[in-house]
This record gives sequence, C-alpha cells and structure tokens, in this order.
Amino acid sequence: MKNFKNSVFYVTTISAFSVLIYWTIILGSKLQTGRNIPKPVYGKGQWQDFTDTLTHNLQHPLAMLLAQIVTIVLVARLFGWICTKIGQPTVIGEMIAGIVLGPSLLGLYFPEFSEALFPEVSKDNLKFLSQIGLILFMFIVGMELDLKVLRNKASDAVVISHASIIIPFALGIGLAYFLYSSFAPKNVQFLSFALFTGIAMSITAFPVLARIVQERGIHKTRLGTIVITCAAADDITAWCLLAAVIAIVKAGSFVSSLYVIGLSVVFVLLMIKVVRPFLKKIGDLYSTKASLTKPIIAIFFLILIISSYATEVIGIHALFGAFMAGAIMPESAKFRHIFIEKVEDVALVLLLPLFFVYTGLNTQIGLLNDWESWKITGIIILVAVFGKFAGSAIAAKYVGQSWKDSLTIGALMNTRGLMELVVLNIGLELKVLSPKIFAMLVIMALVTTFMTGPALDFINWLFKSPSPGEDFSEEEKDTGKYKILFSFGEPNSGRSLFKLANALTSKLENNVTLTAIHLAPKNELAPHNDEDHENIYFAPITEEAEVLNQKVTTLYKISGGSVDDEIMSVAHKGNYDLLLLEQGRSIFEGTLLGKILGFTTRIINPETILNTVKGKDNMLFEQSPLDDETRLILSKSHIPVGILIDKGFQKTDRIFIPVFNSKDTHLITYAQKLIHNSNAQIVILDAAGEIRNSTEIKEKIRAIEQHAPNHISLLNQQTMDKKFLAEQDLMIIGIESWKKLIDSKSVWLTEAPSTLVIAEKTEK
Repeated sequence: MKNFKNSVFYVTTISAFSVLIYWTIILGSKLQTGRNIPKPVYGKGQWQDFTDTLTHNLQHPLAMLLAQIVTIVLVARLFGWICTKIGQPTVIGEMIAGIVLGPSLLGLYFPEFSEALFPEVSKDNLKFLSQIGLILFMFIVGMELDLKVLRNKASDAVVISHASIIIPFALGIGLAYFLYSSFAPKNVQFLSFALFTGIAMSITAFPVLARIVQERGIHKTRLGTIVITCAAADDITAWCLLAAVIAIVKAGSFVSSLYVIGLSVVFVLLMIKVVRPFLKKIGDLYSTKASLTKPIIAIFFLILIISSYATEVIGIHALFGAFMAGAIMPESAKFRHIFIEKVEDVALVLLLPLFFVYTGLNTQIGLLNDWESWKITGIIILVAVFGKFAGSAIAAKYVGQSWKDSLTIGALMNTRGLMELVVLNIGLELKVLSPKIFAMLVIMALVTTFMTGPALDFINWLFKSPSPGEDFSEEEKDTGKYKILFSFGEPNSGRSLFKLANALTSKLENNVTLTAIHLAPKNELAPHNDEDHENIYFAPITEEAEVLNQKVTTLYKISGGSVDDEIMSVAHKGNYDLLLLEQGRSIFEGTLLGKILGFTTRIINPETILNTVKGKDNMLFEQSPLDDETRLILSKSHIPVGILIDKGFQKTDRIFIPVFNSKDTHLITYAQKLIHNSNAQIVILDAAGEIRNSTEIKEKIRAIEQHAPNHISLLNQQTMDKKFLAEQDLMIIGIESWKKLIDSKSVWLTEAPSTLVIAEKTEK
C-alpha cells in the first residue's frame, strides 16, 4: 500500500510541475517579440548539424585536455608496467611514454594524429597543469627528507654527497666549454649555459633512489642508511645550487644575481624561523585523520602555494618554494604519512605523467640526425656517468666504505630520473638549452636511470653477493623441514592463513618453518612509510604467534615488479613445500560488465593476455572467482598451492573433503596432517564413486584409521544437506573439483564453510 501511495504522489508531482513548466515556457516565448533573435538554420540537414556540433565539442579546449589526459595516463601505465616486468623503475616507462607520444615517434610516423591530439594551441594548458603536478611532487619530495637522519649521520654522507656534486659539476662545466659554440642558443652567455650543464651532470633522483633501495631490501642496512642520507643531502644541496643558478641566469650576471640570492636567503630564513614553528604547533595539535579537517589542510596548502608563488616572484622558480614548503612540514612521521596520502595519488598517477609527456613533446630526437650528434650524446653520457658514479664511489671509499659498498653508492647516486627532467625543462623554459642539447640530455637521463638496476646486479655478481630473494637463513634452506610460505594482503587475512598453516604443522616442533610474506605496493613518493606499514600488517600474525606459541618468520618486500613473479621467486628459491594464498576478487566479479565481456579482468593485467596467447591459461574460464594474480601464480608454481576462501575461518576441528575424481588423492595427505597436528575430525565424501574404484585412496584412508581411529569417516552420497555444511569449520577440495562445483553452480558454493582449494604442483 505504501508503494502505491508513493507511486501516485510521484506521478502526480511530476505531471503537475511538467505542465507548469510547459505553460511558463509558452508564455515566456511571447516576450521575445522585437528582440531580433536569429532563427536556427536547418539547411545543412539535422545529421550534418549534429556532426558539426560534435566536431566543435571535440575541439573544445576542455574536451581536448581531457582526451590528452586519458591518453597520457593509459600510455604511461602501459610503459610503466613493461618496465616493471624487466626490473626497471616505473618512472623509466613514464619517461619513455612521454617521448613516444612526442614528435620523436608519434609525431614522426603519425603526424596528423599527433597534431589532432596535441595541437600547438593546447600545449600551454598541458604545461601549466603539469607544473601543478610538479609543484605537488616537489612538495612531497621535501617531506620525504628526514632531517633527523641528516643531523645524526651527516658526516660521511655530506662528504660523499658534496663530492658527488662538485666532481660532475666541474666536469659538466668543462664539457660546456666544448659544446657552447655548436649547441648553445645564440643569445645565451657561457656562464648560464655552463652552470646548467654542470647541474644536469650532478643531479640525483632522490625518490627513485629511495625506492630502489627499498626494493633491493637494503633500506634497513648501514649501506641503505648512508645512501638515503647521501641522496637527501644531495637533494638539498642541488636544489639550493639550482636556485642560485636560476637567479644568475635570470639576472643576467653574477653581481645582479646577488640581489636575488639575498632575497632567497631572507625567504629561507623566514620559512625556517617563522613558518616552520607555526606549522609544528598545528602538526602537534592535529596529527590524526579525524582532527586533520579541511580548514587545517587548507592552511598547509596555502603555505605550499604562497611559498611557490614567492620563489617564482623572487626569481628562483616555484618548484624550489614547493620543495622548501615540504621540507619545513612538521617532522612527525604520522602527520607526514597522513598528509602525503592525501596528495600522492593525484600527483603520481594523474598529473606527473602530464609532465613526462610535456617533456616528450619538447624532445625532438629527430634533431640528432647525424653520427656527430650521437657521438656528442655518447660523450655526454660518459661524462655524466664518470662524474657521478666515480665521484661518489671514490668519496665513499675515502671515508672508509668497502669497494662493494662504494661502487653500490656510486651506482645509486648516478640515478637521475625525474629530477633531471625537472632541471632540463627549467633550462629549456629559460631558453638556456637549445632543443638539440635538450634532447641529448634527456637521453642521458634515461640511460643513467636505466643502468642503475643492471649496474647493481653486476656489482652483486662481481662480489658474489646473493641476489634479492636468495638471502635465506640456513633454517629456511634446511630440506629436512616441512616449510610453508603464506602470502597475504590484508592483516586479518594473514592471521587466518597463519592459523591454517599452524593447524597443518603444530606438532612438528623444530621440523617446520612457517614464513609470512607481505608484498607492499610500490610507492615512489612515500618510501619512508614502509616501516610503519610493515609493523601494522604483521601485528596480527605476531600476536597470534604468541598465543599459539608457534615461531613464524616474517618477510616484508616492496613489490617492484609483478606480485606473482616475486611470490614464486621466494617460494622456489626457498624450497617451500606448500604456498598458501588468500583469495582475491576480480574487480568485475558479479557486475553486468563482467558478465557481458566474460574475460574483462584479463584486460587489467597484460600478462594474462600473453599467457592466453601462449596457451598457458584459459581465457574463457572466468566463472571462477580467482583473481588474475592467483591465476598467474598457479600457472608458474612448481609446488602445491592452497587458496583460502575465508568465511570467518577460526579452527580446524571439523573438516569436510569431497572427492570428485582420482586427482583428489593428494587431499588425503592434508587430512592426515590435520588429524596428526590438530586432532581434526575428517569427513571424506565419495561424491562421484571414485574412492570405491580407487585402491590407492582406500589404502591411504585405512592407514589413517589405523593410527587415528574415530578421526576419519567415509560417506558415499552425491548430495550434502545445509545443516551438515554449516557444522563444518573447513572444506578442502582439489582445484579441478572446485571448478566442477563452479560450473554446476552447486549449493555448496554458498553454504560451504571456509574453503581451502588445493592445486598440486606442476611439472618444471
């Protein structure tokens, strides 16, 4: 009755007011008399009118900018993914994506499309939006600097850092002497050109370096601390030096620039002595998500914008102001973590790729159209690598580091990445660098960043150091133990997997190794939060370990590439006997789009498409709620894999094992382990009559009955009532049998308890 009344009210209200609107428009149209309102032209035809309007809308600046953003983000993600697959930082892929979308490739081979997507008139919009992204990025880079570390461990780091700046800076100025006549713009004095060349040789990409250190697992070591501190000191020094260089370039002479430098010093003192204490008070009062309200956030953003505006007006570029604003933020790690979370995704995913493409649009590799140009580019790369790599390594060796650590520091400090592009774009914007030398220096930035990973691998090989994932303890390598590796994403999932692993091994005492691994998502902008992230995610497991009195090894890794590859690398190199995973969910599962496309989730991960082409995966099998990551792990695993579908898993007192085919024989082994270690009550269902015809399975069941009578029972029936399923704590099922349940849309899928799906090992 209520629904009927609501319907009547809805229809009456809509109808009455629609009539009122129509009547008002009729009366209002009579008021147009004498206003000379032009009549619409219908001569072209309605379809032509529509297409003309659509074309006009497509060429509107906002529509064009949105189309550019969509293209840029997609291409940047694609090339970023490709680079992670070959062990390179995502930033390399984004830098390459920018060049691909610029005149060097897209503009060269598809000029009409390039002109339509990136017309000259739209570049200013892209430029200013990318500058906003850079301002946010530099703000976070400033917040990344741990000034306490600099104060406590600055002695060796400052020596290494400043040596790694002055040596390549001097070499860069020397190189400028030979390049000036042929490559410098006509109206640029030598001092400006030389200073910018020196800066280009001496910059280090702190965010990329910090992430590589995290991915390599050396961030908690003495070497990692030294490198991070060196990079931080390098960042501060380089940006102060760049500010001075910009002041000199804009002022026209060194003497004139002293006024600009003087104003800059006043600005820095004001920020440190006045603004920083003010922000510290705010940070102390509002350091939680609940208290960090919009008005408080507005204060910090205003400081960022005012600081950027002030340095732009002074003449040392807005990016220095953004960097300074980040550096004086409250030092509380908790506060910075909360604030960075609010900024980083928009800056990293949406706005920074615009900067890469804007750089690509300015990079004309086609200008390097002769052997001489490429020879000069090679010389620039050699000078850059020798100055930064050798300068850092020699200084590190001088202050007492080993040769291995010294060379590692040199390789890491030679990483230039995004920071180099920022410097080069400033030089191009100030017309200190010509398009040709700009293209050469962009190639140098790509090469020096790309070579970091291979250089580190070569150094490790040279000094016979174990590669990442191979540094297992003797306990983990002991082949006499039963070893379980369980990988989890969410903390509570880790607790459930640990309970399950313990149920399989609790009475093995010293003959078992349990290892929990959590792969944290790669985060280029906020690597310093990883320790907090690790503590939060492993807390439920360590708490449960104390309750169960079970030793567990925790392994925290940064996911620098594909998660499935990293999990299987650890599992295979550690010689584990079983890998346990939590069940992920497809983002399209249960949606209309997922039902229509069937294989939609494969579009999200390109590797699944490659596996389908190679015949390693069945693209049509999408009814299973297995996520892409789990599918890929199963396709690569050489050890048994258990996938836990958690429906509130707590214990293993009562367990139900349905057997559908002869391949389920291996499940009896897990029943035996659970009975022995957890005194579980096992019910085995001969759902398809396979046990009746299998001597092997019967013998295994009899062997269990002899050692543990009254703990295992056999049922011969094809159906199972809901009450029985509700009484069970866990169902264990083979993956092929589970697929059959999915295909038949069995009631077990909804009524069954938590389920462990077991996939036996594949052949190597």
